Amino acid sequence: MKDYEVKTFDLPEISGISAKQIEIHLGLYAGYVKHVNLLRAQVHALKKEGVPTYVTDELRRRYAFEFNGMRMHEYYFEQLVGGPNSLPEDTLLAKLATTKYGSIDAFFAHIKEVAGSRGIGWVVVTHDTRANVLHTTWVSDHELGQLGGSPIVFVLDMWEHAFMVDYVPGEKGTYVDTYLAHTNWGTVAKRVIE
Repeated sequence: MKDYEVKTFDLPEISGISAKQIEIHLGLYAGYVKHVNLLRAQVHALKKEGVPTYVTDELRRRYAFEFNGMRMHEYYFEQLVGGPNSLPEDTLLAKLATTKYGSIDAFFAHIKEVAGSRGIGWVVVTHDTRANVLHTTWVSDHELGQLGGSPIVFVLDMWEHAFMVDYVPGEKGTYVDTYLAHTNWGTVAKRVIE
């Protein structure tokens, strides 16, 4: 069984999100990867020992949290690699965003609106490939609220660990603006497949 590895991200300097904030956030991501590997090993070992399935069932539930935490953070950091880049208008993402929201700016405004939800969690944009439409949703926990069969296009971490070094909770709108301004939308657009 091959372990998952902590990915490295060639992140540019981000005006408005400090190097310390990024370092702490990357450390949290590494913790998810570590726990994914630990849980996989524990379930495998416990199955060999013949423990009751209700024990491994609970570990599998926790595994979903750790795995999605790992993967969501990979999306989050990948979106910053290469520095800010506007959304190319000739991409399927731009076409879907314009069709649903009226314009690319209205799409970004909707992301900000969803990001303004109370509480901790994620803003997740998915592509419902069956209906060929985008959905922008709030996901409270990594493993709950995902839209089945809809590939993830964009994520925005709204857990306090993502911004509390630089911003207090009342300033999370500034964090959202900063993150969106530094997103490489070309990378995001490549996640939408026809």
